[in-house]
Amino acid sequence: MPALKNIKRLPEDLINRIAAGEVVERPASVIKELVENSIDAGATHISIVTAKGGKDLMRVSDNGSGMDENNLKLCVERHATSKLSNDQLDRINSLGFRGEALASIGSVAQLSVKSRPHDQGTGLIVEVTGGKISQPGPVSMNRGTIVEVKNLFAKVPARLKFLKGDRAENSAITDIIKRLAMANPSVHFILEGGDRQTSNWPGQTGPDAQKSRLGQIIGSEFINNSVVLANTRHKIVVTGMAGLPTFTRANSMMQFFFVNGRAVRDKVLIGAVRAAYGDFIFRGRFPVVAIFVDIDPGEVDVNVHPAKTELRFRDSGAVRSAVIAATGLALNEAGYRASSQLSTSTIGAFSTPAQSGQTRTGFPPSAGSTQFISSAQPSNVEFEGLSEPSARYEEPQQEDYSDFA
Repeated sequence: MPALKNIKRLPEDLINRIAAGEVVERPASVIKELVENSIDAGATHISIVTAKGGKDLMRVSDNGSGMDENNLKLCVERHATSKLSNDQLDRINSLGFRGEALASIGSVAQLSVKSRPHDQGTGLIVEVTGGKISQPGPVSMNRGTIVEVKNLFAKVPARLKFLKGDRAENSAITDIIKRLAMANPSVHFILEGGDRQTSNWPGQTGPDAQKSRLGQIIGSEFINNSVVLANTRHKIVVTGMAGLPTFTRANSMMQFFFVNGRAVRDKVLIGAVRAAYGDFIFRGRFPVVAIFVDIDPGEVDVNVHPAKTELRFRDSGAVRSAVIAATGLALNEAGYRASSQLSTSTIGAFSTPAQSGQTRTGFPPSAGSTQFISSAQPSNVEFEGLSEPSARYEEPQQEDYSDFA
């Protein structure tokens, strides 16, 4: 019989490192938590700097509301947050609410938080090293908050060796920022670093702000080959843009879903899009969509996983029908028109390149354009192989049956 073992309380640092296993999976998850904090603080300009895929350095700077000394000391403690005003989880209106991100990050990396409220003449800094929190000290800085993370997983080599290469980690960070930027078109995002290409997405305003931001990130080709979604069903508002049935991809990586401003990956929404396009696209092809669902916060539970990318709808059938209805209505109004990309390539496939000097009937040749033979004029151009008997069309000869008469 095994010996009886006593139960003991775990030390605070070990608790944070265990919690970090779910909150801090990779550098991209750190960036996500920090940028969400900036958005919740009302920032309109957010700058992100990384080095070596975020393993050596991650810095997020914003012009948000900032924190005073008391809030700065509490922000790095476990389960401390300002986003649950009534201590209830049934109506969450912010991106963050668990209050464990900074404490988890500080347990597996070197963390420093600088902040200056708009009504203060100077800023304060607090540092976390090995889970130990320093006392706030003065620092010179602009209004807002700067969070810097260095040497991620340096003291957890088992986690560090499972990270992917710098390029893959940079790509994951870029994908996170793209989704956050799509959900917040009025915020100016800058993503830069010595080992990456700088991405600069200025904030967009006006009635077409969402469309302009999607054009910045997904590209103008998507804007030109998509329809606008705008419909309300079961008190659920569905907006965004959906690609035409002929504008598809080989995977679902270009499908973006947002619920109350939060980027999510939900089976209900994925299934709704699949059903809406079921009669229009081939199996194995995926439409390009960016769908924004606005629903009563009391009708959705976002406290499913620490990463906060999963959620549960109280009435998933109503959400599914709202997305299908909005997408189907927009596609019907589009008249199933083909995308410009496919139309151009299809027309080109049925055109015959002409010899030098020949042009299309009625149109002068344009500089740099491909010239075509008019189908209304006979051509003397001979194509290799078509003069052979096996390929040449010949009039059938009349058989002579007089010998059998």
